Amino acid sequence: MPRSSRYADARCAGQRAWSRRFLKAVAIQPLNALTGHGCINIAAGREDALSKITAILGSALFFLVAPAMLAGVIPWSITHWEFRPPFLEAEATRLAGLAFIIAGVSGLLDSFARFALQGLGTPAPIAPPRNLVVSGLYRYVRNPIYVAVVAVILGQAVLFADRHLLGYGALIWLFFHIFVIAYEEPTLRQSFGAEYESYCANVPRWLPRLTQRAV
Repeated sequence: MPRSSRYADARCAGQRAWSRRFLKAVAIQPLNALTGHGCINIAAGREDALSKITAILGSALFFLVAPAMLAGVIPWSITHWEFRPPFLEAEATRLAGLAFIIAGVSGLLDSFARFALQGLGTPAPIAPPRNLVVSGLYRYVRNPIYVAVVAVILGQAVLFADRHLLGYGALIWLFFHIFVIAYEEPTLRQSFGAEYESYCANVPRWLPRLTQRAV
């Protein structure tokens, strides 16, 4: 057989062997070939990272627009952060107000972070999370952000002993309650179905449980 023919046969055999290995990798081991170490896994990782960055930026912006305004700017416009004679003529009440503020701010930061990192979205209705967030404070109460905002407002009312701020806090809670009943809960039921129904059955809307419930 001429040398050129032997070379051609060897090349064809090599190509057939490579084709068999490729088909085996794709047909017999598709998960390992495509999702374990392949381009799809890399693209998915980049997409998740981009989603988290977008969610973090969106949540930070919404934090400045909503909670910071409702629990910071507006209360300041009412009290100017001026101390009045304490409620019940007891200075110790101011410590209770300070505790409410610290707890409320901590709850806000934690809940916003979970919306961005776990829910891959924001608390804003125009950019809701992809995943239902049920960890952290959400294991104790369904609306920790709203509870935290009201806690910060009422904490300032007690700290500065301002009755007008108490009334403002009550109105904010009433607004949150109507919004949750009329819009937020129906929307979440439509988005997450049985998962959200199970969550509602185990976790209260407003009064936090002292122990977490499995959801």
